[in-house]
Amino acid sequence: MSKKVYQLSLDFDQILKLVEQLSESEKIKLSKELEKKLREQKLTELLQAFETDDLSLEEITEEVETVRFDWKTND
Repeated sequence: MSKKVYQLSLDFDQILKLVEQLSESEKIKLSKELEKKLREQKLTELLQAFETDDLSLEEITEEVETVRFDWKTND
């Protein structure tokens, strides 16, 4: 079965109204996805700021864990 992709133009208030209709578990799932995207974006920005190939996987992982810890402790 092929998957169809649709795009809608929604403003922020319309998105909020949709989110308000979600169940608690769906809101939690959405929140986790948004957190994941934010971490990925911050890591990408960090890597671009340094613009180097000298970072090891270990260093990247350490930074990701630091951001996760900071994010969780600021809730």
